[in-house]
Amino acid sequence: MKYTYLIINLLTVIFPVALSFDKRVAFAKSWKYLWPGMAITGLVFLFWDVLFTVYGVWSFNDAYITGIKFIGLPLEEILFFLTVPFSCLFIYACLNYYVKWEPPFVLTRMISNLLIGASVSLLAYNYTRLYTAVTFGLLIVLLVALVYFFKADWLGRFYMAFLVSLIPFYIVNGVLTAWPVVLYNNAQNMSLRVGTIPFEDHFYSMALLLMNVAFFEYFKSRKTA
Repeated sequence: MKYTYLIINLLTVIFPVALSFDKRVAFAKSWKYLWPGMAITGLVFLFWDVLFTVYGVWSFNDAYITGIKFIGLPLEEILFFLTVPFSCLFIYACLNYYVKWEPPFVLTRMISNLLIGASVSLLAYNYTRLYTAVTFGLLIVLLVALVYFFKADWLGRFYMAFLVSLIPFYIVNGVLTAWPVVLYNNAQNMSLRVGTIPFEDHFYSMALLLMNVAFFEYFKSRKTA
């Protein structure tokens, strides 16, 4: 069905939007802090998305998209970089409100260093694979900047939110890759899959959400400073 990807986008965002007006979390009041970061992050990831499509890293199944395209990308793919970050930022905000515990600094630093080390190793062994190289290269840059330069004190909460976001991630990406709506060129990734989902997708998602949360926290702190 040609509206499949569009419906997936709608289902991804409809409940977070509706629940944004809940009086406890009141996520709607924070919308003004997330739009600038979502715009900046969206432009960065859309740049790579266009290149990935041009160079055949992935492609889109015409049977599941409307056919409306901008700069060579399906409308649904562009919407993906709005609906998914919005929904995950909603998860992040909910956890911040309902869960007061956060991982201690030592554990957060250990997780960050493990991610950086693993990303460096995977990049070194797979630098000729475009999807793998860009995914782990970007994650290295983000983590090093946030851990060692900006000393982000919210990283522990981000890791918690990312773990929770893996639940909708497996549902959404599972559908996109199983039907398949998005087709991947295994020559440009490690050919490792979790079910039908490429291994890199987990860390591509992490980089996408990490950048969005970083901007969200930045704009929020600048307003309250």
